Amino acid sequence: MIFKYKAIDQSANQKEGTIEAVSLEVAINSLQKRGLVLSSIDPLEEGSFFEKRISFFEKVSSKDLVVLSRQMSTLFEAQVSALRVFELLASQSEKPIMRRELNEIATDLQAGNTISEALAKHPVLFSDFYVNMVKSGEESGKLDQTLLYLADYLDRTHEVTSKVKGALFYPAFIIFTFIVVMVLMLTVVIPKIGAILTDAGQGLPIYTQIIINLSKFFVDYGIFLLILVIVGGFFLWRYIRTEAGGRAFDQLKISTPIVQILYRKLYLSRIADNMNVMLMSGIPIVRGLELTSKVVDNKIFEEVLLQAMEDVKSGSSISDAMMKSGEIPGIFVAMIKIGEETGQLGNILKTLALFYRREVITAIDTLVALIEPVMIVFLGFGVAFLLASVLIPIYNISGAM
Repeated sequence: MIFKYKAIDQSANQKEGTIEAVSLEVAINSLQKRGLVLSSIDPLEEGSFFEKRISFFEKVSSKDLVVLSRQMSTLFEAQVSALRVFELLASQSEKPIMRRELNEIATDLQAGNTISEALAKHPVLFSDFYVNMVKSGEESGKLDQTLLYLADYLDRTHEVTSKVKGALFYPAFIIFTFIVVMVLMLTVVIPKIGAILTDAGQGLPIYTQIIINLSKFFVDYGIFLLILVIVGGFFLWRYIRTEAGGRAFDQLKISTPIVQILYRKLYLSRIADNMNVMLMSGIPIVRGLELTSKVVDNKIFEEVLLQAMEDVKSGSSISDAMMKSGEIPGIFVAMIKIGEETGQLGNILKTLALFYRREVITAIDTLVALIEPVMIVFLGFGVAFLLASVLIPIYNISGAM
């Protein structure tokens, strides 16, 4: 339950806010432990059905987490207490879900939990990778620097991921628009023109007959085709969410010509960047490989990293462990080997992350530059064929009159 309270702190300042607790007694105890003298506390109404649905669909974006990490880093660097940090962040947060989670973290800290323990209870905001980074920062006494590393890493990840999504969204939107326009033409415009051409009694070219028959098919069976597409899309989505389906889809992404170059470089950039950040924070390499496998977002590379982790546990070097899979390119493995031999693995990983990040951006620009002319030609051919199929018979009829 969520309770709204008004209180006076130890400096005689008026305070008000909300707190989530399992009962009124727990909420009062938590607030009193913070040194607050309560003047009133009441449970909030649950809210309308519509408001609940908004809360259900509300998500915390990677950009929100970047901003939150930078704010946390600044406050810890200013020697603000951990409890006060999360109280301030909760009071300033505009998203209800973040405000609620941060308030709960403040309550956990008040109860004696460490920061990493409190964050671990809230996977909606903080992943295992994030929690382990914070734990490392606590142990090393460099929590503000660790949070800054995290913010920079998340910012880089957000930038590259957004570029990839943007590059793939553009052609998908154009193709979708083309399909919608063609379907409308075939179901609304072509039937009327086709009736005129058929009533004229003249022989029609084969391509015009194809267009008219295709139009009749969409008019007569379009609704069944739409239902089939929706049902097929639903089952495909369900299949992709299964273990086998997700693995097959991830394999497709790194095997499809042209697109595979983009995705492979994206995953390699993510692996190098993630491992570099964790090494800088003092996380052991075995744990680093395990955590990286969880954030790489591809089951094929996840399996590669987990197998590499097992090989490293058995005494193998990182480069030898990665070489076995065949998925990691030779230049990546060679650079890792150099880093191991020279004791500069962190710097090598940083260089690799920068290199592959640039390669991803270059691959995106190349992909967009390649797709645009191909799509223009394809769409132009489709529109020209449709118009020619209709206009040529009309021109012939007009000439015969």
